[in-house]
Amino acid sequence: MAGKTKLELTWIGKHNRPRLEPRILLEDTEKSYHAEKHTNEDGIFDNKLVFGDNLLALKALEAEYAGQVKCIYIDPPFNIDAANVPYEDNIEQSLWLSLMRSRLEILRRLLREDGVIFVHIDDEMFPYLAIVMDEIFGKKNRLNVIAVKMSEASGVKMSHVDKRLPKLKEYILAYKKDVAPIIDVEKIPAAAWNNEYKTLLEGISRDDIGILKEIISKEICNQNDVDECISILKNATTITLNKYFKERNIKEKEQNSWKFENAWRIIQAVGSSSVFNLAKRQPGYSQEISAALSATGLIYLYKTDFDTSAKQPRVQVIFADDNLMQNPGDFWTDIKTTGGVGQEGGVLFPNSKKPEALLKRIIGMSTKPRDIVLDSFAGSGTTGAVAHKMGRRWVMVELGEHCHTHIAPRMQNVINGTDQTGVSKAVNWMGGGGYRYFRLASSLLEKDKWGQYVISKDYKPEMLAEAVCKLMGFTYAASQDRFWQHGHSTENDFIYVTTQRLTHDALRKLSHEVGDGRTLLVCCRAHDENTFDNLTVRKIPHAVMAKCEWGRDDYSLNIQEASAEPITESDLDEDDTVEAAE
Repeated sequence: MAGKTKLELTWIGKHNRPRLEPRILLEDTEKSYHAEKHTNEDGIFDNKLVFGDNLLALKALEAEYAGQVKCIYIDPPFNIDAANVPYEDNIEQSLWLSLMRSRLEILRRLLREDGVIFVHIDDEMFPYLAIVMDEIFGKKNRLNVIAVKMSEASGVKMSHVDKRLPKLKEYILAYKKDVAPIIDVEKIPAAAWNNEYKTLLEGISRDDIGILKEIISKEICNQNDVDECISILKNATTITLNKYFKERNIKEKEQNSWKFENAWRIIQAVGSSSVFNLAKRQPGYSQEISAALSATGLIYLYKTDFDTSAKQPRVQVIFADDNLMQNPGDFWTDIKTTGGVGQEGGVLFPNSKKPEALLKRIIGMSTKPRDIVLDSFAGSGTTGAVAHKMGRRWVMVELGEHCHTHIAPRMQNVINGTDQTGVSKAVNWMGGGGYRYFRLASSLLEKDKWGQYVISKDYKPEMLAEAVCKLMGFTYAASQDRFWQHGHSTENDFIYVTTQRLTHDALRKLSHEVGDGRTLLVCCRAHDENTFDNLTVRKIPHAVMAKCEWGRDDYSLNIQEASAEPITESDLDEDDTVEAAE
């Protein structure tokens, strides 16, 4: 019997994985930004904005953030010829799949065990991406394929009957890493829902209800007679809706009839409550009035403190935004991904900006305050803006210059509290917090004029120590007391990085400093023979030469496929060649 095989997608170059250099991140304090004063006690200041190739940046972040991120949202280029998108969006399909696969593998490692990833895609690459994500995350960990409304069924696109059906939707693929439910909020008990509650609202907002309530209250409260109030309420359909149309400057009532059928039921509910409250103030108020009101067939929202005979409400009004935070389903028609979001954040990003309401839903249903949210295709910065306003920590990565022209100004406005667009009012955002700006360091190794690899002249001693720590699998943590302790892998295993040549006497003194019960990896330019059990000595750059490809700064989705040059014996310096031969 043939061996078991798995279902997978194949493409040219699938098994050619890049050997990524784990670069270090350099903070530019002049570009970092913090609120001048703490506007709230929960302000978060350790967010990160990283400028650089997002695959290299993810590799750079891996050591610190592996297993730490609760929610990842990415909106990668869709591999279509999209006009006016400020980055290349039309590359060969196999390369797109390879580059996405490399990113998704690191993103999975960054997720917490209960973390969730959301990948925004359209129907061009959706089926391919779903299979790739099944391979990486496991099909059993696919939570949902969410369909999101993209645009209205109107406009020029609807007249092109000789082409494909007009595009009205996009997809979001949601996967968990291992144990995460997609929604981590308290549910309404099923029994209570089935027996007591109905949903009255569809397509009507809290603002709509506010206007309706104000209109009906004025109509009723201008009367002194309860019977007159009841009469007005019975006839409130025409009165209230006409005033509503006038208030909202709506002329085509017929186009909104479905909405106002629901509105009328809300008028009844809100109006009933108003009548009860009015009746409570009338002389001679009694249970007869309450019975008379109930006899009208009107419903009321909540148990009142003045009617002891009132039972629990037969109807509960559930606003769409509240309900969808608890159980949004997988078909989101209430949030368009295009149109109407151009002014959000005060930055224009044609055809690519996602609405803050979309990110509010995703972040709200998958995270809690202070959880980490990551977006490695940051675009105009919507993910970070919403995460910041919602009290989450965030990490964003962007290679394009819009990191500086769009994201930085947008986040500064959020921090200052001057951005009151998007979800600011919904979450009562007043400003605060901050972020740190980082860029990727240059490659650790570069070729000299003879074509041999040497340590880059850009690297200062502390940069070299941090870079070698990452390459050798150590956590960089330079000690203030021990010159030889630059990082650690365990409580008793340390690393020391130096550009000096270490003699036997220097190694002996170092071994004595380390002492018994501890071990030390020494990375140096050259050294005498090592005879000390607690020391392991390696020469740099030879010790790291074969670990990754050097000098490649661009793995973005707008490059032509290129393979790194293989490292050969001629790339080694003289000492390295001798050691390799030995």
